[in-house]
Amino acid sequence: MRHRKAGRKLGRTSSHRKAMMRNLVTSLLKYEKITTTDAKAKELRSVAEKMITLGKKGTLHARRQALSFIRDRQTTEKVFDVLSVRYKDRSGGYTRIMKTGTRPGDNAPLSVIELMPDIQAKKASK
Repeated sequence: MRHRKAGRKLGRTSSHRKAMMRNLVTSLLKYEKITTTDAKAKELRSVAEKMITLGKKGTLHARRQALSFIRDRQTTEKVFDVLSVRYKDRSGGYTRIMKTGTRPGDNAPLSVIELMPDIQAKKASK
């Protein structure tokens, strides 16, 4: 039984998995859109949303927690300055996963994971 066993192992050791998630989160928050496999995207979603929630808190403790996970200081500043303002009225659901097909080499299912667009910009354009 798999009771209370959340998360995917992704065929990696725990240290490799943690390092990979740190790199994926940093890339997603920096470029706001990346292509990866379905399983990695689904795991990445929860970690990325936690980082944006830390940005919305805005406290020194939250900033230090984010810096301990995100690999790039400029990306961390972007989370706290830009993304926290963008998602201040949204309570979760900061990312979107769209399936794009399969990878030619190994036929792995690929997805694009991206940050949701700004709600305020949509309302202003209408």
